[in-house]
Amino acid sequence: MGAGASDLAGVEPRGKVARAGLGDLPELCAAEVLLRLGAPDVCRLARLNRAFRGAAAADFVWEAKLPGNYGRLLRFVDDAEEGGSGRDWSAVGKKDVFARLAKPVPFDGGKREFWLEKSKGGICMALSSKALVITGIDDRRYWINMPTAESRFQSIAYLQQIWWFEVVGEVDFCFPAGTYSLYFRLHLGKSSTRFGRRICSSEQVHGWDKKPVRFQFSTSDGQHAVSQCYLDEPGSWILYHVGDFVASCSEESIKLKFSLAQIDCTHTKGGLCVDSVLIYPKGFEPERVIKAQK
Repeated sequence: MGAGASDLAGVEPRGKVARAGLGDLPELCAAEVLLRLGAPDVCRLARLNRAFRGAAAADFVWEAKLPGNYGRLLRFVDDAEEGGSGRDWSAVGKKDVFARLAKPVPFDGGKREFWLEKSKGGICMALSSKALVITGIDDRRYWINMPTAESRFQSIAYLQQIWWFEVVGEVDFCFPAGTYSLYFRLHLGKSSTRFGRRICSSEQVHGWDKKPVRFQFSTSDGQHAVSQCYLDEPGSWILYHVGDFVASCSEESIKLKFSLAQIDCTHTKGGLCVDSVLIYPKGFEPERVIKAQK
């Protein structure tokens, strides 16, 4: 009776304690745990012990975290790398495939890029101001292109003054199945650095309190959204939410058209920085977001 109780308590005969820990976890059990975690957590657990380290190297763990059309996305990597990588991706470990897609993959001459969001494994995309059609962009009386470290593209379009304000763009891409949100990244005022400190000039900011700007988008499969919002918060970059769309099939491209406009010609407007258009998996909001009214 006493010996049986000792065995159940984890005490071996002669008083030796049998200590079982995570290190004794079978590798397949560890893999089952990792399948349910995001990539950052997988990497953290891989440092914990041998079982998790071995499981974290398994292809089936990382393939489950890759988008369903990752083979198609790797073609963009081949095109982006100088001269074409010519790499045989079938011989590359899935962890390395995930790591490559998690880095920005530029296309369209570097004016657009996409990357894999590490936590959830969804695709993010950014379009620079140079990938957009902006009314009057070639006339320096209205717009100037400004270099800045505050943009992932190192350049923004700054509006000095204009009557007819309109920014239009489109995307044709095979998004992995899921729901996505589309944003314009905007900034009221011109920022600069002086003596190591960021400062923002609002001297040219005017006209945005007269009428709201209008956001809209439509997709090739009939989805659409229209909303409006006043631009009234100078001094910081803000993601203005245009709307959400659903990509239903990873192997079929979906075409989006979107715009931002304030075309009331009774007054001028100016002092606005246009950085980019961003597409994120719904719920992923790395910066401050303002949701426009529908």
